[in-house]
Amino acid sequence: MRKASNAMLSLVAMTVAVLAPFAQSAMAATVLSIGDGDSISVLERGQKLKVRLACIDAPETAQSPYWIASRNQLKALLPIGSTVSLRVQAVDRYGRSVAEVIGKVTVNLAMVRSGQAFLSCHLDA
Repeated sequence: MRKASNAMLSLVAMTVAVLAPFAQSAMAATVLSIGDGDSISVLERGQKLKVRLACIDAPETAQSPYWIASRNQLKALLPIGSTVSLRVQAVDRYGRSVAEVIGKVTVNLAMVRSGQAFLSCHLDA
């Protein structure tokens, strides 16, 4: 199990490294709210943005009780009012920015490491 976990973390790191050249420069933003384990709202340059965490997937609200644990983990990593850097990779079909989110840690990776999200990277957003 440990070997599989290390392999997955390596894959996450490689995915982030591959996507990095295509990303815009990092943007500073303030966390406004947490949706579920892979979506947040932020304030960036006076505009409210909905953000989907890139390359991960977390339980949806209909997947109780798992989504609650995932959301609580994301809340712990990103307290309301905290400042984060966003490295936007794309905009998804719902108009959300798909981004690597960096607070005190790289949040996308921390969610996978905690077991509250899994790797799910689609280059077509």
